[in-house]
Amino acid sequence: MDWLTDNKIPIGKWAAGMFDWLQDNFSVLFEGMSIALEWLIDAILWVLQTPHPLFIIGVFAAMTYGLQRRIAPAVLVVVGFLFILNQGYWEETTESLTLVLSACVVCMGIGVPIGIAAAHRPRLYAAMRPVLDLMQTLPTFVYLIPAIVFFGIGMVPGLIATVIFVLPAPIRLTQLGIASTPQPLLEAAQAFGATPRQTLWKVELPYAMPQIMTGLNQTIMLSLSMVVIAALVGADGLGVPVVRALNSVNTALGFESGIVIVVVAIMLDRMLRKERD
Repeated sequence: MDWLTDNKIPIGKWAAGMFDWLQDNFSVLFEGMSIALEWLIDAILWVLQTPHPLFIIGVFAAMTYGLQRRIAPAVLVVVGFLFILNQGYWEETTESLTLVLSACVVCMGIGVPIGIAAAHRPRLYAAMRPVLDLMQTLPTFVYLIPAIVFFGIGMVPGLIATVIFVLPAPIRLTQLGIASTPQPLLEAAQAFGATPRQTLWKVELPYAMPQIMTGLNQTIMLSLSMVVIAALVGADGLGVPVVRALNSVNTALGFESGIVIVVVAIMLDRMLRKERD
């Protein structure tokens, strides 16, 4: 079997060469992306950290009640945030929420249009599926290497790695929702003279909205699962105390910060989950 290992396919060298070529030829593009993403992160962080924490808690509770029309999820959100304040993790929580919200803006802004295009072009979706599978199955730590190469250390590479990992979810669910639109609805719209644009906005998107909202929920949950990994490249948030606890074998700190991450995940899930009647 030596002949097989001696003739190793240089996948790693090809990837390194590709990254070097991208860095040499598209450095201006990556710098522009970095500036835009930093602006987005700073804006969301300012909105979450400038007001008093109780005001932010009230806003999240009101949003929860507006989405769910039930008092119980809103109370759960208030209790969860008060627990985070009690544990002294407010700043880290707002930083993690900034990463999650930024990832939602980028992923939904890119994923929904791509999902619509894929639903209307089956061959395009068939070509995309292996790429989407690769994005979701490739170990997330691998994403951090090119992110550091192109964007350095900080929140931006953490956001980029999060987007690469999360993006397939809104694409797949949007494609599923649009492609599942019943044919009689489409035929009725065409019979009434609707243009393809009108059919999309007035028939397909309303029908697919539950799937798109599920994609948003999945985007938030998957983004939150990346906060610890993002901390490895300098991203602030709840992942920082987890990494610090791991390095120092601090059980108390690790369990404390881990519970806070779980509380944040539960709150966000209850905010967006639509209960069956």
